[in-house]
Amino acid sequence: MKPSEAMRIAWEAILKNKIRSFLTMLGIIIGVAAVIIMVAISAGTEATISEQITSLGSNLVFVQSSFSRGGPGQMASGGLVYDDAAAIQDGVNGVVSVVVEQNSSETVKFSDVSLDEVEILGTTTGFPSVRDVEIATGRYFTDTDIDRKKKVAVLGSSMAEELFGTTDPIGQYITVGTTKLAVIGVFAEKGSVGNTDYDARIYIPISVVFQKFTPSMFARIMGDSIRMIYVEVDPDENLDNIITQIELLLVKRHDVTLDTADFSVTTQQDIISTQESTTAAFRSLLAWVAGVSLIVGGIGIMNIMLVSVTERTREIGIRQSVGATPDDIRMQFLTEALLLSIVGGLIGIVVGVGGSYIFGALSDMRTVVSLSSILLAFGSAAIVGAFFGYYPANQAAQLDPIEALRYE
Repeated sequence: MKPSEAMRIAWEAILKNKIRSFLTMLGIIIGVAAVIIMVAISAGTEATISEQITSLGSNLVFVQSSFSRGGPGQMASGGLVYDDAAAIQDGVNGVVSVVVEQNSSETVKFSDVSLDEVEILGTTTGFPSVRDVEIATGRYFTDTDIDRKKKVAVLGSSMAEELFGTTDPIGQYITVGTTKLAVIGVFAEKGSVGNTDYDARIYIPISVVFQKFTPSMFARIMGDSIRMIYVEVDPDENLDNIITQIELLLVKRHDVTLDTADFSVTTQQDIISTQESTTAAFRSLLAWVAGVSLIVGGIGIMNIMLVSVTERTREIGIRQSVGATPDDIRMQFLTEALLLSIVGGLIGIVVGVGGSYIFGALSDMRTVVSLSSILLAFGSAAIVGAFFGYYPANQAAQLDPIEALRYE
């Protein structure tokens, strides 16, 4: 039997029982759609995390504060302080810029406009370079502004619009908490990255934040405590060498050893690699869970094909009597099973891709549909159809022609 003839006969058999055929394909449709949607959610999560990390800037080293594990009778060390950032800037070769950030949340007022819970970010002069943001109007604060604790502010683009509307904010004064600050600049629009809206923040010298918004009674003795130092490295420099220099410098400054260090040093690639391994395992789990639906769909195909063989036993006997071989009968029913799974797979692709985009549009979770997930889902559907369709097809091929013709 020619493949084209087997395809025609199989398609006619499917069309004779449209409702039953559709219900048989439903398991495959759901399975394929589930695989595509689940993988799209996982890939979207991975892409979002990667963008959040890379949005921090390029060629970054993260120095994070922690507590040392001091020996018996020793107190745990307190982690990083603001002066460590200056020491890294001045003492490590190959460092382009060093940024420290300190957050606060305050009420901001200008004229009759009052905004509650506005994020205030105290930072340093390297922030625009490390975070890849540009000044639209005015200027950014300088080292002198930070050293002298000048009460100045740079606004995010949407914050400037909310406070001043169409009025030029440069030279105006805003009240942050109880502190009056002069607006010296406005950042160009950057948008949101993850949960951080760069345009809705107010940026001020970090020394002012330490003094006015996050004061510490231990600052004069121990220094202003910080959580993270962002180090931008010259792309032409050896990253491992830079990390070694930073570790040796801080170990000496904190009077600890590498085994009892009160800090940790990581790179963007370290963080991306960690999250990739986590999301890859999660994605595989989701794919396997969704794949169960394909197996259920395959069992449905096998069940219906066995019923079909029973219903068409007399037809099989007639075909055999006019010269159809067991291989012809086997091909006929196997083609029918494959058609059910392939058509179901194609419908499942449409449902899965459409569902992924709808899910991403209606929820806060990002979805990314990949060609590999579509090919995986469709290929799995075809394999399931062939696997579960073979047994009924083989049963049909082994029917005795005489008994088949006698079947009522």
